[in-house]
Amino acid sequence: MMDYLFADRDANAIQLRRSTFLGTFLLVEGSSDKTFYEYFTDKVTCQLVSTSGKYRAIEILGILDKSNFQGVLAIIDADFDHLATLPDHSPNLIRTDTHDLETMLIDSPAFDKVLAEFGSEEKINKFGQDVRVAILQAALPVGYLRWISQLNGLNLTFSDIKFSKFVDEQTLSMDELKLIQEVKNKSQALSLNREDLQQRLKDRKNDKHDRWQICCGHDLVEILSLGLRKAIGSAKTSDVEPNLLERSLRLAYEVAYFCQTQIYLSVRTWESKNPPFRVLRNEI
Repeated sequence: MMDYLFADRDANAIQLRRSTFLGTFLLVEGSSDKTFYEYFTDKVTCQLVSTSGKYRAIEILGILDKSNFQGVLAIIDADFDHLATLPDHSPNLIRTDTHDLETMLIDSPAFDKVLAEFGSEEKINKFGQDVRVAILQAALPVGYLRWISQLNGLNLTFSDIKFSKFVDEQTLSMDELKLIQEVKNKSQALSLNREDLQQRLKDRKNDKHDRWQICCGHDLVEILSLGLRKAIGSAKTSDVEPNLLERSLRLAYEVAYFCQTQIYLSVRTWESKNPPFRVLRNEI
């Protein structure tokens, strides 16, 4: 109830701003998303609004849609939405192509730039496998466990888990039982049976699932950070902290990459259906 009150307050604030701004309001989840999308938007015709989370953005958009407020668009992380059958959603709502913004960055040539900057060519050659594939494979059990927690209401905690406890720094291979134990400890869910969770993982896995929809971008970056210290590089820990790597990925992401995404096409389609409102810069 409190979340809805905050959403109602934020929606009212946007409605009040209409008297002084006649352009598009673009809702995004957080500050890093705002920084990323600002690079592609026309600051004269579009103002970005950070909503402090995905579901807050959806709630604010729902309130504005019900009041027939024109010129509002929201871009949110898909998370596991592309793997589910969703009810009809607002025509003013766009989801990321892959699990989240960070997976989109890693699935682009921006990743190769960051790898070349922080990695060791000699170690990458000796590594013997595609680095992008390796970190996806390592992050897959974490993604599935996140999905299981969401589907079954387990409320498991994944923030601040230490990936070095279950990812081998030399091979980037994953130990699922150690992962489960680490998540159990962080969640203070010691009553959950470790073998039961491992069986749920086994049952949920499916080769038909798109790994880019299962894996969480933050998990991929955590594993990349580990790898750049030993398996595929010799970087200092302070130089490849996950937050710094995510910033480097955003900086390495070019307009040309963005123009190849479904998000870009969806925004352009929205603009064509909602004149005179515009989001993106004309030259993009």
